[in-house]
Amino acid sequence: MGLRTPLYQTHVDLGARMVDFGGWDMPVNYGSQIEEHHAVRRDAGLFDVSHMCVIDLEGAAVRSFLERLIANDVAKLSIPGKALYTCMLRESGGIIDDLIVYCLGEHWFRLVVNAGTRDKDLAWIREHAQEAGVTVKERRDLAMIAVQGPKARAKCAALMSASDRTRALALDTFFGAALGALFVGRTGYTGEDGFELVVPAASVVDWWQRLRGAGVACCGLGARDTLRLEAGMNLYGSDMDETTTPLESGLKWTVAFDRRERAFIGRRALEAQLAAGVPRKFVGLVLEDRGVLRGHQKVLVAGVGAGEITSGTYSPTLERSIALARVPAATGTQVQVDIRGKLLAARVVRPPFVRNGKSLLGA
Repeated sequence: MGLRTPLYQTHVDLGARMVDFGGWDMPVNYGSQIEEHHAVRRDAGLFDVSHMCVIDLEGAAVRSFLERLIANDVAKLSIPGKALYTCMLRESGGIIDDLIVYCLGEHWFRLVVNAGTRDKDLAWIREHAQEAGVTVKERRDLAMIAVQGPKARAKCAALMSASDRTRALALDTFFGAALGALFVGRTGYTGEDGFELVVPAASVVDWWQRLRGAGVACCGLGARDTLRLEAGMNLYGSDMDETTTPLESGLKWTVAFDRRERAFIGRRALEAQLAAGVPRKFVGLVLEDRGVLRGHQKVLVAGVGAGEITSGTYSPTLERSIALARVPAATGTQVQVDIRGKLLAARVVRPPFVRNGKSLLGA
């Protein structure tokens, strides 16, 4: 038996198929994974993300601590509520985890980290926080649910009081706000608009049922994966890990080099990689032949070398197979993928594949 979120019994009662995910018993679907996918692209879907770890950091030195801990620049978080996507690195430049950082006050920041890396993340953060005099608090008293889709914000806000509804709907992308005991973040992992709600664990079942009553479809990890892949979003442990750097994982945009005095952990390794030339790049692939792209399939680049698919799936929105892959830097626009001994043609594209429910592939 794995770890369980406060919504575990609710999922079971709704007939969800439960699977192990990073040590947690989580719903993979409640019926048709494709219907759940389309619900998010066309209307609104509801995900249990309570397996994610919420960590509050407090102290007079918390901002300077984060300047060293993360690769993006916490100076961008100039006002309470603003959020930032970033990576936490080893000195080697390898990615310990990707995470979201919220500024909740000058001396109070909130991190949301991945479930599968919870223990190592907490150990790493606590090790460095002790030196800085920063308090680290894992918020096991909180739960998280994500409401995603073009109608998600409206359906979610309709359940709030008039004043809270106004504040929630006024939030810009990558901003959050505390509305009483509810924390609302305009963030997500699907490529659609929506909210991520952090609520007291004791009230999360009530929120789930109210959102269901408002016509928001229950969705599992299966749809979450196809949605995030269409949106070109990395999955830790598949598309990046401690053996890869942000520069070869399509995440250079999450690294802030501009302030030379900011000696974040991993900076020297990344600068050395840039100076030497990053040997691999992160690309999207669209299969041009019949078949399904999957993780770990070999990508062959004529006259250049070989790479590997990191995530692959059938795209319900595009009705074709797509993938993310790490390939030699000199890779052009055409490759072949080895699928069970057959070499099938694939086109190299720049992720994302889908935005706002529409294809970005062109002709």
